[in-house]
Amino acid sequence: MDNAMTVFDLFLKGGIIMWFILASSLLGTYIIVQKLITLSKVKGDGGKFILQIRAVLSKGDTASALSLCSEASTPLSSILRAGLLKMKGSHQDVKDAVESAARMEVYKLERGLGLLASIAGIAPLLGFLGTVTGMISAFRVIEVNEGVVNPQILASGIWEALLTTAFGLIVGIPAYFMYNYLLNRVTRFVFETETSCNDFLDIAQGEQRKALIAAKRAQMAREAQAQGRAQ
Repeated sequence: MDNAMTVFDLFLKGGIIMWFILASSLLGTYIIVQKLITLSKVKGDGGKFILQIRAVLSKGDTASALSLCSEASTPLSSILRAGLLKMKGSHQDVKDAVESAARMEVYKLERGLGLLASIAGIAPLLGFLGTVTGMISAFRVIEVNEGVVNPQILASGIWEALLTTAFGLIVGIPAYFMYNYLLNRVTRFVFETETSCNDFLDIAQGEQRKALIAAKRAQMAREAQAQGRAQ
């Protein structure tokens, strides 16, 4: 093997299968970069943000709470914003809005992970396929030459066939590692978001009860005032 050969030279030696492995590598890299960018927006102290929302809602200022969510521009803030928009409705309306928004945010984070997992499994298999077809060609040469083959030529054909396996593993191993890493990040986000959403729903329910009690008291005061005038 010529030590002066470049990676590109080795790539060309691997044959057509190498192009499929390259395509898998490029697609996997795109998914990884895109997911890392998306997950970078997930970072933040959900507990602290919930406390800020609680402080604003305790003053009955839903508009300021919505502004906080819009300024934060995170998956959690988008979920809470959906719930805040339903605060004038029933608690079930708020809960349904939060759950629906949470499912959407989780879907956005999980989108592409299945394809990355497929690349992690398919890339090595493509490599093995290239090796098998290369070995078939090498042994075909032996058959054609009735067993009289220069060992150097045979060895050259074999190592060229093994190149696809090597490149397939080079793509598959990092893809599998990143898949598990990203999946772990998403799972942690789901757990933290579920906790934060439950806290928010408790806060929202308390504020809705306060608003309902205040509305009933106001109605009773108006009725009493109306009765006083009637007398």
